[in-house]
Amino acid sequence: MEKSKKRSDCPISCTLDILGDKWSLLIIRDMMFFQKSTYGEFLRSAEGIATNILASRLQGLEENKLIEKLDHPDSKAKVLYTLTQKAIDLLPVIVEIHLWADKYFDNPADLKAIIKDVREDKNEFIKSLTKKLTVQMATAKSH
Repeated sequence: MEKSKKRSDCPISCTLDILGDKWSLLIIRDMMFFQKSTYGEFLRSAEGIATNILASRLQGLEENKLIEKLDHPDSKAKVLYTLTQKAIDLLPVIVEIHLWADKYFDNPADLKAIIKDVREDKNEFIKSLTKKLTVQMATAKSH
C-alpha cells in the first residue's frame, strides 16, 4: 500500500490503490462512526483484524495522509490516531456505501438508526458529522 504505486491514472483505480484492501476503509469507518483512535480499539472491532494486518494498514493510511499518528495525551505507551481532512472528505462516499448496503443487506439496529438519520437529511448529516470530525481532529492535534 505504498503511496507511490499506481496501476493507472483512473480516479477509481488510484482510490482503490489506497482503500481497496479489506481493512483500510473499516479502520476509517471505526474512526468516523465509533470514535476509535488507538491500536487496541481497532483490534476489538467486530471484524477481527489480525495485529500484523492492522499495523500494515495503519502505516499505509498514515503514508497516504488519511490518518495521523500522535502522542497519546494520557499514556506514553499508546499512540493516538486521528483522521486527516483528506479522510474526513471521504464521508460522503462512506455515507453512499451505507445507503447502498442498506438497500441490499440486512443491517444491525445501530446502523439502521444512522441510516434513518441520513435518509431524513443526508446533507445535514454529512455537514454535522464533518464538523464534529474536524473538531475532533483539531482537538487531538492540540494536546
